[in-house]
Amino acid sequence: MEAGNHTEVSEFLLLGLSEDPELQPLLFGLFLSMYPVTVLGNLLIILAISSNSHLHTPMYLFLSNLSFVDICFISTTIPKMLVNIQAQSKDISYTGCLTQVYFFMVFAGMDDFLLTVMAYDRFVAICHPLHYMVIMNSRLCGLLVLMCWLIILSVSLFHILLMVRLTFCIGTEIPHFFCELAQVLKAACSDTLINNISLFVATALLFVFPLTRILFSYSQILSSLMRMASSEGKYKAFSTCGSHLSVVFLFYGTGVGVYLSSAVTHSSQRSSIASVMYTVVTPMLNPFIYSLRNKDVKGALGMLLSRAASCL
Repeated sequence: MEAGNHTEVSEFLLLGLSEDPELQPLLFGLFLSMYPVTVLGNLLIILAISSNSHLHTPMYLFLSNLSFVDICFISTTIPKMLVNIQAQSKDISYTGCLTQVYFFMVFAGMDDFLLTVMAYDRFVAICHPLHYMVIMNSRLCGLLVLMCWLIILSVSLFHILLMVRLTFCIGTEIPHFFCELAQVLKAACSDTLINNISLFVATALLFVFPLTRILFSYSQILSSLMRMASSEGKYKAFSTCGSHLSVVFLFYGTGVGVYLSSAVTHSSQRSSIASVMYTVVTPMLNPFIYSLRNKDVKGALGMLLSRAASCL
């Protein structure tokens, strides 16, 4: 194929999870059912927290932000995938692809940051309980969330500005069901050394550093729990971390699984199938994890649903 300037490329081709025509209806039905479940589940968490004054605390502020980000996260990729399957098309415009890359990075990064902030919140609550309300005041919580947004929006914009410099071949194929940054860079017809270095540095800073911070927070929490004399106190303190730990293991576990799958198999299709776990399954399961493992959220959801039922 002959390379051309990137402004001449009007669209890319998303190869999807499978090119087998017989599997398309199955994939369409599967993701069409998962998408509204994810949106509804996370929306219920947001409504339950906002409608219950007892949940207007730092931990639940961060949880409502996480639910909002998860709704946006899955909405970045799945609707376009469903449209393409329904229309039996693989097209995505050049602008649409860059937009998808940008918002995917933003919401994936925000998931990462919010889980880190939530780990810090649990660290302060368990290791410094007497100073919790002083340290985790509304101003600090708002500032932490704002800083997370500003950092990830800036980093994502930087990557998009680097991508705009690249040239792509006419009829460029992306072996994925959405425009994922690494796959788009592999499809470029020009030198991507600067982009790959920037991606490596960003991954180290935005993935490794937050994970290290989470591990440090929980090491301090574990150390604090070991010093507690009361076994009931230990259980009560650690139970507040159960939901968050489950989400952390799910998010980072699936992310590492995608990376290992890509590195070991060198198969783009297997990598894209594995990425379904953290792009679709994780946002869908988060509301269930928090509602089933957290009595406060479960109670707030029950009150919200009872109120809604009485209005019908």
